[in-house]
Amino acid sequence: MSKIKVLVVEDESIVSKDIQHSLKRLGYVISGASATGEKAIQLASEERPSIVLMDIMLKGDMNGIEAAEIIRREHNIPVIFITAYADEATLAKAKITEPYGYIIKPFKEIDLHTSIEMALYKHKKEKEVEKERDLLYSIVEGKDTQDFIFVKSNSRLVKLNTKDIYFVEALKDYVVINTLDKRYTIHSTMKDIDKKLGDTNFIRVHRSFIVRLDKIASIEYPNLQLEKDKKLIPIGGSYKEQLVNKINLV
Repeated sequence: MSKIKVLVVEDESIVSKDIQHSLKRLGYVISGASATGEKAIQLASEERPSIVLMDIMLKGDMNGIEAAEIIRREHNIPVIFITAYADEATLAKAKITEPYGYIIKPFKEIDLHTSIEMALYKHKKEKEVEKERDLLYSIVEGKDTQDFIFVKSNSRLVKLNTKDIYFVEALKDYVVINTLDKRYTIHSTMKDIDKKLGDTNFIRVHRSFIVRLDKIASIEYPNLQLEKDKKLIPIGGSYKEQLVNKINLV
């Protein structure tokens, strides 16, 4: 196991020592321990731990939720909450900080190990997605042409001519770029893709669909059909007028 450094933030000395002993038995390295939120923030900045185990209820003026929010925002370090409080009000407050886990005391070592490993895996994947997205945007940013974009396919960035795109469909936190014979699923938003494709050759016809204008074969409201493609694309009510104004209607 690579050396994973854990910062323990717990204001009960005995509990803190028990957690540290468990972590050491599991093969983790203790990067520091704190009983207050203020000290936790300082240690997170100085020690740069791999992950933080944060009790929600802490001594001092700052609770664990407030400290976790600052650590996440300023240092992008994943935080797992450890607490004896599992009521809905506490959970609601904790969710705001987007924690990577939530362990109820008392807990077993296997729960601690599983939560840490899952949190680190999730954080790693999120950073990979952000890196790929930033790379993609840096490639196309500032280009004075919208003839192509780059999409990820089998761990490669592939150049895709926009004239080959038929439509783009939203799928939760992803978008699917469809050509006649291929689909590319990327982590992005419809707003960002709409901006990258531009409004010269593409038009948003539904909150979940963007189509290429010259691929439209027929329109029979509330749907349209694309050339050589049997899929019916819905036309949203708020997009109908924009579509009518965009096509060459005689």
